[in-house]
Amino acid sequence: MREIETGTDHLLAKIENGVGYLIMNRPDARNAMSMAMNEAMQKNIAKFELDNEVRCIVLTGAGKAFCAGGDVKGMSSRNKEGREEDTIDKAIHRQRDHQRATAGKLFKMPKPTIASLPGAAAGAGLSYALSCDLRIMSADSFMTTAFAKVGFSGDYGGTYFMSQLIGSAKARELYFLSERVSSEEALNLGLTNWVVESSKLEEKTKEIAEELASGPSVAYRYMKENLNRAINGEVDECLDLEATHHVHCGETIDHKNAVEAFVKKTKPEFEGK
Repeated sequence: MREIETGTDHLLAKIENGVGYLIMNRPDARNAMSMAMNEAMQKNIAKFELDNEVRCIVLTGAGKAFCAGGDVKGMSSRNKEGREEDTIDKAIHRQRDHQRATAGKLFKMPKPTIASLPGAAAGAGLSYALSCDLRIMSADSFMTTAFAKVGFSGDYGGTYFMSQLIGSAKARELYFLSERVSSEEALNLGLTNWVVESSKLEEKTKEIAEELASGPSVAYRYMKENLNRAINGEVDECLDLEATHHVHCGETIDHKNAVEAFVKKTKPEFEGK
């Protein structure tokens, strides 16, 4: 296990058995975002994407929450003191850039990403969770869009990710009414992949993440692109892309080793080549 210096104690990071862990670390504030956390998140997601040692990424929160989203108390203070940005256009550009480099990057990067929820995922924190490929929730955790309750329309791609996962009508309901979604309901809706007892969350997360980290990373890269394109792509475009990626994977060492292992009835070892 290797600890990674993130530049702030608001975000912890480590690499273990091929898995890169990003841990939002403001437990007293339910891991609400801070400027330091946001900047570190952007930098370290980019590092993990390019680090060949990292073959799967896990995003989680310290303590009993995943992430409460924006720091509403901090927003109140800033509203009283006035906006620091020179113009609203600069503020919009800054947020667009950060959203693409965090939630957008988790969604698009060529490595499997997992959100592990020990507790509440709210607002932009929920958007982070939904931007990942897979989600694991503790039984006592919950999700909520929360934006309507503080007069926000929503950010970090949550409206896109949720609409793709569960359909527009239900997404509108959850955004407009900001109701809590229990782990059981989230599983039934398709917002999460697994629900486990809180004492088993870390174990289950590690199990899935290390399985992915030991898998065929080249195939996963193209598989993820295929799946992302399938969301909005035209059918012939998706068929052509699948053909290109499938033939390319057939030339990899991983594929050839896996075929030999299949014939010999042994477990394949993937090298990412």
